[in-house]
Parts: sequence; structure tokens; C-alpha cells
Amino acid sequence: MTLRERVEALIATDKTEYTSEDRTLWEQFKAALNRGEVRAAERDETGRWRANVWVKRAILLGFRMGSLTEMDSEWRFFEKDTYPRRAFSLSDNVRIVPGGSSIRDGAYVAPGVVCMPPMFVNVGAYIDAGTMIDSHALVGSCAQIGKRVHLSAAAQVGGVLEPVGATPVVIEDDVLVGGGCGVYEGTVVREGAVLASGTILTGSTPVYDIPRGLVYRSTEESPLEIPPGAVVVPGARAIEKGAGREWGLSLYAPVIVKYRDEKTNQAVKLESSVR
Repeated sequence: MTLRERVEALIATDKTEYTSEDRTLWEQFKAALNRGEVRAAERDETGRWRANVWVKRAILLGFRMGSLTEMDSEWRFFEKDTYPRRAFSLSDNVRIVPGGSSIRDGAYVAPGVVCMPPMFVNVGAYIDAGTMIDSHALVGSCAQIGKRVHLSAAAQVGGVLEPVGATPVVIEDDVLVGGGCGVYEGTVVREGAVLASGTILTGSTPVYDIPRGLVYRSTEESPLEIPPGAVVVPGARAIEKGAGREWGLSLYAPVIVKYRDEKTNQAVKLESSVR
């Protein structure tokens, strides 16, 4: 049987107590997460991102299986014994600057990733090569982060672990997520997009594309998607009826003001010397 088949069979038992063999199987699954061999979401042949339901169920199994225990660390903390802080070695070629950063076991972090303190990566996340996770940034459970992404200071990439069928947040290759941005509720940010500081993207917030004259929304069938190369800034739209209109109120609205060009490329370029 494959790893997936064995893990799914274990999940189906719905046990409350687990044997050493069960724990060994689950540790094999977690090791596959750490190596990036299994992922919480992947692109299909059409380019659409879809959740791997069995992977997300297996991550949840780790919480059900685990027992609260004291972990050895620079600071005392108490966590499920199935999810300690992930151990790295020099051979992993991940640069983790001292100062309070933490990466949970069961997250894939590729060689060449830079982690500036303090930052946090949750279980099930996938972070590809050359990405920088800046200070106070959060990568939520099962979030998928591409190559050469810059998550700027205080950026929040929400995770979607439950429901298990929901696609997590996806940030594709070469995206810049500006300081204080928030990307939530399964939003997909396509390759090369730029989110200006303070931009918030959720499943319930429409995005207004000025150059193309379009409005992007999530639906029951598909998440909110930001097009490749789009430059998104925080904006506002006027309330056009009722008391909101009388009071001159506006609602927050992310706005695509242009698409990436050479000027944008120079403005968002990451210097190789900091890697």
C-alpha cells in the first residue's frame, strides 16, 4: 500500500488511542511533509489550485493523536507531542536569523529560504526556494508559497486547514506581499503580482481592476484570484445608497491600478546580498 492508502486507512478507524505502529506511520507522513513530497494543495492540469483532502485530514489526525507535553526550547512551551518545533541543520541551507522565529514540524521549507525574526510558519505550509519571510510575518497552516516570494514585515498569509476540502491561500512565484498585508480565505495570488502595503484580500472582498475594467470576486466554485503581474493597492468605494451615502461613507476596496512593468520590477527587486 502507498503512504496515502495507509494513512487514509488509519484516519478511517477514528481511533481514540494509537499504537506505536500508528505513530510510526504518522511520523512517516510528517517527514514527507517536511521534504515537500506531499502538499496540502497542488495545481491541476488546468492550472487551478485544488486541496489535497487526504493531506489535510492527516494533519488534523496529528492533533487528535498527540498528547500535551513540555518541549525543550530556549523558552518553555507546551504543545502536542506530534508537533514540536521543526529541527533544522546547516545542511538544510535555510537561513533562520536568531530572535524568536519558529517553524512547526510538518512544514516544507526549501533551501535558500530566509527567515527574519520573529516569524512563524505553521504545519502543512509549503515554502519554495528563494523566498524571504520578513519580521512578524505569519504563514498559516497549509498555505502554499512559491519561489522568490517576499513576505514583508507583518504580512499575514492565512491558513485554511478546515474545512478539509477548502483550498488554502496560495501565493505563486515572484510575488511581493507588502508590509502589513493580509491574504485570507483561500485567495490565490498569481505569479508576479504585487500587493502594496496594507492590502487586505478575503473571500468576501471584491477587487477592482481599473486597467481591464473588471471586478474579481470569489464564488462557491472558485476562490478570489489576483491575476498574474497585477499591482494591487488599498482603495475605497463610495456607498451609493441609504445612510452611508448621506454621511459620505466609503468601504474598503482593493484596487488593481496597473500591471507589472520594468519600473515596478526595479522598485520591488530583492537584493541578492541579503540572502
